[in-house]
Amino acid sequence: MNIMPENSKNIAIVGAGLVGAGWAMVFARAGQQVKVYDASETIRRGLPEHLGTSLEALHRHGLVTETPAAITARIQIVETLPQAVADADYIQESVFEQLELKKAISAEIDQAMAPQAVVGSSTSGFSGSSFMADLTRRTQFLVVHPVNPPQVIPVVEIVPTPWTKPQIVDEMRSFMQAVGQVPVVLNKEIDGFILNRLQGALLDEAWKLFEEGYASAADIDATVSEGLGLRWAFMGPFETIDLNAPLGIEDYAQRFSGMYQRLASLRHETAAWSKETIDRATAECRSALPVAALTARRQWRDERLMALIAHKKQQV
Repeated sequence: MNIMPENSKNIAIVGAGLVGAGWAMVFARAGQQVKVYDASETIRRGLPEHLGTSLEALHRHGLVTETPAAITARIQIVETLPQAVADADYIQESVFEQLELKKAISAEIDQAMAPQAVVGSSTSGFSGSSFMADLTRRTQFLVVHPVNPPQVIPVVEIVPTPWTKPQIVDEMRSFMQAVGQVPVVLNKEIDGFILNRLQGALLDEAWKLFEEGYASAADIDATVSEGLGLRWAFMGPFETIDLNAPLGIEDYAQRFSGMYQRLASLRHETAAWSKETIDRATAECRSALPVAALTARRQWRDERLMALIAHKKQQV
């Protein structure tokens, strides 16, 4: 693979839900020619409107310079998987997060793809080896996991399988940087990768605090959105603690590692989120935001993220 945005190549998106549609925008705004396939005719039919709305918002915030029409002109919606992947240099698989479906779609791609193509899966937590092991061209497959929505949040986790060609990992890092994403390369497989393991640790503690009655879901959310999240919008956990002690991270560890070890020791066992707790959290969330209002709230979130990212770009 030798994909660089200045030399527009052929990209295929397989699965055009929120993540797949976001990927289509990522590649098209970087000058790539994109073919998009989804098994659902309903999704294919609704995709142009979704792309137009999202690109208009990106344009309004100055995060794309071309007009939405110019970008969407590089996106072609096709009706079969072979139409999408047959001449693609890079294929982004973004179907529903179900292991057997991932296996089946990967096998279809494997049979229909061009000999030189590389395939990245948007899986959120499955290791690539759990569904890529039996593929004929498995050395050309790996995990390329975005954060939703990928056209707004730039981090992409690149996770090779044990048999992925090493040069493909390097090429994918360069390619993702070139199309405007921020690649994070894992040295070896682990379920959930980095982002969802970090998010999962926070979620696990949030559920426990809520389940045990220490605070409402809204107040736990506020602790993150109005506290931790403000710092995390600009730096990660290591830089955060490096700045939070006079002499840096070693000083912080000397001061606080005992406290964190004690807190961690209080959670000896993990347990499934109980139905009763989920029901209570659902009731609280739905009382604040009905299901019918979720789409509008997502749009609000995306607008705020765009404004934040535009602000961060001005600070560099």
